[in-house]
Amino acid sequence: MAKVTTIGIDLAKNEFALYALGPKGQCGWKRKVRRKQLLNQLSKLTPCTVAMEACGGSHYWARQIQARGHEVVLLPPQHVKGYLRGQKNDYNDAMAIAEACEHRRIRPVPIKSVEQQDVQMLHKLRRSVSNERTRMSNRLRGLLAEYGVIIPKGITALRQELPLALEDAENGLSARARELLHRQYQRFLDAEEELAWYDREVERLAKEDEVCQRLDELPGVGPMVASVLKSWMGDGHQFHRGRDAAAALGLVPKQNSTGGKELLLGISKRGDPYVRAQLVHGARAVVSRVDRKSDPLSRWVQRVKAQRGFNKATVALANKLVRMAWVIIARGERYRPIEERLAG
Repeated sequence: MAKVTTIGIDLAKNEFALYALGPKGQCGWKRKVRRKQLLNQLSKLTPCTVAMEACGGSHYWARQIQARGHEVVLLPPQHVKGYLRGQKNDYNDAMAIAEACEHRRIRPVPIKSVEQQDVQMLHKLRRSVSNERTRMSNRLRGLLAEYGVIIPKGITALRQELPLALEDAENGLSARARELLHRQYQRFLDAEEELAWYDREVERLAKEDEVCQRLDELPGVGPMVASVLKSWMGDGHQFHRGRDAAAALGLVPKQNSTGGKELLLGISKRGDPYVRAQLVHGARAVVSRVDRKSDPLSRWVQRVKAQRGFNKATVALANKLVRMAWVIIARGERYRPIEERLAG
């Protein structure tokens, strides 16, 4: 069998396509293996580089393949697509993955540990419960409006006024409607209780994690944002600087430049939208109260807010928070306000 340096694997549900490249980039071999056969096949090979797209199940396979002596590289699927030649099929996909890995110009995705995946699962489930609660509240408000009972927007208003509407005998609700709305309201309360459990769990884990405690010292960052940031960034070593982390999260201007003429648009919105949204929410809370403060960071936000407006100041602060978070995570430092650094 020809010497193999890089293997591209196109992951699937049951059957995986493997495409091997030799030392000079030539095709060594290609084959398809069943899910249960993959690790056994790779165990028979001399240690080499195994490349896969970062997708569902890829982090599990990466850990398993690493344990068998191979170097594993996970690549962002959106960047691998540019290496695809010919029509799309499993072998061409695997070949594109292998060649993208050989090129070494794409920043790989760090392999997540089991603990990181546990935290990410916690946040994903919390987000699904939160979305379901929002859907139920909108559904209840819409159903009540069909009977002429209007409840203001917001979870708090629904929680306070819906029981009163169900008890009001003169608002036009029939007995059947009251029974159905009551059952939906109980489901809404169950979702509220479930969401509260997730919030307590996130806060407990953040308090027990030393990195999250240091991130919590940043303005606009609480247990929720700290936990989300740490689970997304990992150890931060995949980025050379904090600016790269902000760009990976989509908090930098989108470019459409040509012929030496630069054109900057809104933010690129790359990366995880949930992490970006949490950071922007935290930054918005800081910007909304910044006029009451006089520290250097607050004065900087005040200047940006006066020149560019509230929303751009919020995004600019979120960008700065990511960069500071990278220093805290990758270099193990603590947050030091500007006045403390000047005094030191």
